[in-house]
Amino acid sequence: MIPALIILGVLVAVGLVLWLFHRREEDDGTINAPKVTDPPAGNNLEEGACCGMHVTCERDSLLASVSTEIEYFDDEELDAYIGRPSESYNEEETEQFRDILLTLLPDDIAPWGRSLQLRGINLPLPVRDELLLIVAEAREARAKQHG
Repeated sequence: MIPALIILGVLVAVGLVLWLFHRREEDDGTINAPKVTDPPAGNNLEEGACCGMHVTCERDSLLASVSTEIEYFDDEELDAYIGRPSESYNEEETEQFRDILLTLLPDDIAPWGRSLQLRGINLPLPVRDELLLIVAEAREARAKQHG
């Protein structure tokens, strides 16, 4: 019984230290979203490369240069935020962006991000991080399906 209590105590202490470290990073603003990059240019999709000319590449790309056509996703109200800095949004405005993000179909998430870029709308920082994470996970899932 005593060894189990010692192990439990050690686990609680380690968890507390990790939680405090994580909270300190959040307060400092140093937590970064995972780095999301487009696949390298190439001409063979089986090798995981992408030339940007295929629908499968364009679907996951967040680069506005992939498409110059602005597409709306029933989000015209976001045009009120054109040119606004990412860090200037309040909680209510951030939730407005998050609600739209979470109601999009999975295949519409990256195009929505491109649409916002083309329209000059900066996402609130927390929503931007969520968008990058979702797109990165979708890329990983597609890579596992095809490889």
